[in-house]
Amino acid sequence: MATSEDSGMIPPARAASGSDRIDPLAMTVAQAAKVLSAVSAGVVPEEMIRRHIAAGAPATSDGRINLVHYAAWLNQRMGPDGHDKDELATASLARGGHGA
Repeated sequence: MATSEDSGMIPPARAASGSDRIDPLAMTVAQAAKVLSAVSAGVVPEEMIRRHIAAGAPATSDGRINLVHYAAWLNQRMGPDGHDKDELATASLARGGHGA
């Protein structure tokens, strides 16, 4: 029988007590910021993720983030240039503009 390693599939996460494993389906804001900073071109501050949650990004009642749902939510907010449409509009209004 083929194992997940043989088939190229990602093996399921295994519970390990005292482990530093991160569950991508239930990440804390700090964990999400750390992971997203590691895979992006810049630093992803915790405060930005908290602003996103306040603006409607999906999170559990205890503030945990499903990385897949968060990524989908972010994708809906991105303009064609890859920037957050709402944050650009807010910045424009703060400078005296009329939004994006």
